[in-house]
Amino acid sequence: MGKPRNTTLIILAFFSIYVIWGSTYLLNKIAVTELPPFMLASVRFGIAGLLIFVLAKFMGIDISITKKQWINTTKAGFLFLAFGNGTVVWALKYVDSGFAALEVSAQPLVVLLLMRVLEGKKIQPMSIIGVILGILGIYLLVSQKQVIDQENSVLGMSMIFLAMLSWAYGSLFVAKANLPSNYFVNTGYQMVMGGIILLLASLLFGETWSPPTTWDAPVQLALLLLIFFGSIVAFTSFNYLLKVVSPEKVATSTYVNPIVALALGWYFLNEQITTQSIIAAIILLTGVYFINTKKKLMLFSRFRK
Repeated sequence: MGKPRNTTLIILAFFSIYVIWGSTYLLNKIAVTELPPFMLASVRFGIAGLLIFVLAKFMGIDISITKKQWINTTKAGFLFLAFGNGTVVWALKYVDSGFAALEVSAQPLVVLLLMRVLEGKKIQPMSIIGVILGILGIYLLVSQKQVIDQENSVLGMSMIFLAMLSWAYGSLFVAKANLPSNYFVNTGYQMVMGGIILLLASLLFGETWSPPTTWDAPVQLALLLLIFFGSIVAFTSFNYLLKVVSPEKVATSTYVNPIVALALGWYFLNEQITTQSIIAAIILLTGVYFINTKKKLMLFSRFRK
């Protein structure tokens, strides 16, 4: 009976990182239409982080960490969640959810280039092909007239690129940093600290906070789904898969997430999918495949979205 149960868990876990993470773009897009972006991200990660601590205590996991680990989880929380995710949520006010997901899918390209610039790592021939295809795909994606003509779309696209740089640098940072060995504890601190930083950013930018009782029902539901499924369930599934299947299989979420985001944005929000966007997606994701081939990239470089 053990093997079928494990197979079922693996299938459910892949569903989580494919569909749930892919859906977070749609959920953030729905929520940010009514809620200030930094408030939205702060509430999401703050509550999710606290719930993770509750779960950790319930499972008997020691959540104490050293001062150095606290500093490093704070840095990671800023790079991944506060600036990385918070900026993307802000940008969703100006760009479609599917478009944002496609742009973010180029993150392995940014990681590779940053490794070359900061660490002097040589780019392998297969990865060079991936870089060329990735740049071409991004160009086709962002050069569309109907995209550029949208108000503040260029600003939104630029901020997403800065978020990708933050994620990429965060990937290099956590690979060497002294962090809690337990991923539950590590993530909990990153989320709580990221949520606190986002709270400060929200106050700094003068965002208006409102009680959940005043939000529209779709916004309330979107935030609940982001907290429980997009943050806790998907990340737990992600780490479970890293233990039971190869990293290359887990990395396939990089290709599936933007497709899910595009489909959901088209179906629920009537977002336009152009022929050029489809061509750009194929070229871009092919480039990401070449970059990921035979490589074990730092997979937790985003918290989806």
